[in-house]
Amino acid sequence: METRTLIGLMSGTSLDGISAAVVRFRGYAPVQFELLAFVSTSYTREERDRLANVLNGTTPAEYCRINFDLGEALARAAKTAHSESGVPLSDIAAIASHGQTVWHEPGHSTWQTGESAVIAERTGIPVISDFRVRDMAASGHGAPLVPIADALLFSSPSEWRALQNIGGIGNVTVVPPKGDVSGVRAFDTGPGAVVIDGVTRALRPDLPYDVDGRLAGAGRANLGLVRELLGHPYFASPPPKSTGRELFSARYIDDFIAQCRKDPQCTDEDIVASAVELTAASIADSYNRFMPEPVGEILLSGGGAKNPVLVGAIRRHLQGKSVRAFDELFFDGEAKEAVAFALLGYLHLIRQPGNVPGATGARGPRILGKYTPA
Repeated sequence: METRTLIGLMSGTSLDGISAAVVRFRGYAPVQFELLAFVSTSYTREERDRLANVLNGTTPAEYCRINFDLGEALARAAKTAHSESGVPLSDIAAIASHGQTVWHEPGHSTWQTGESAVIAERTGIPVISDFRVRDMAASGHGAPLVPIADALLFSSPSEWRALQNIGGIGNVTVVPPKGDVSGVRAFDTGPGAVVIDGVTRALRPDLPYDVDGRLAGAGRANLGLVRELLGHPYFASPPPKSTGRELFSARYIDDFIAQCRKDPQCTDEDIVASAVELTAASIADSYNRFMPEPVGEILLSGGGAKNPVLVGAIRRHLQGKSVRAFDELFFDGEAKEAVAFALLGYLHLIRQPGNVPGATGARGPRILGKYTPA
């Protein structure tokens, strides 16, 4: 059975950096895989601010420049991961790049930037990119796309499992025993770390995020405000559904801080604690509303899963359920989405669908991605 080795690249809504994973795949249903290397490259403050400005609206010239400049950064990340893996360049079948989402409008369109031709030219490796657009063309949401990996790579042999990713946006995949794709459901639960990181950066410009949850741990959440914010129509909308910075935008974060400040006793730490509570409560609210399956365990991954205060809040809201770190069963959870996009690239190469219609709402299974030759 032929093996193929790919490099998966991911830059998420948290704008913290680029994740790159080198993964060897073999077979299909089941897919066997081996993570050969993983590197995480942090954005500088200037790079992060530039991406944030692009997401909030900028000039045509800057959209054009960031597309090529991000392509350069993605290529560097891919080359670093390849170097760490020790795999001969000739053995890398392709790079699978998610790029950076600039705009995602369910029901209409999506836009990821990070020029694939630049990545291919700098690395000498073919690139598969633009994974979301085909699903949306088939009337899907174009998200979430990680569920195919959750089903094919991370299912339980004997029980229902929920895989909760906490990147910039929170998303969950509900996977039946043995990963039967036809029974998989997935949806975005709401904010992951995007509001937590946003308020932290606004209040403490020297910090990229709330390191080890220290600010939130010293604060007291505004529970009334959290309940009020959970009244937004997104949270009550049934799956399939997806969201992003279009809702949890810089303006949302500014409004969040302003509403917290209405309490004259409010501290910076209280604001961060309130953002943590919003993420934890929105995850639990989504499970209570939309997860009738007998889920035996919940595995947390993504950058937010490294925040002990957030993990503690999630466990408090989900008392009676087993909540564990993805890392305990598999590998560093921060590599999970890069591995998932490497899998999507592999599925593209072997001409197998990469979407889960039960998760995205598409008319049917589709092969995802566009191929740029080396």
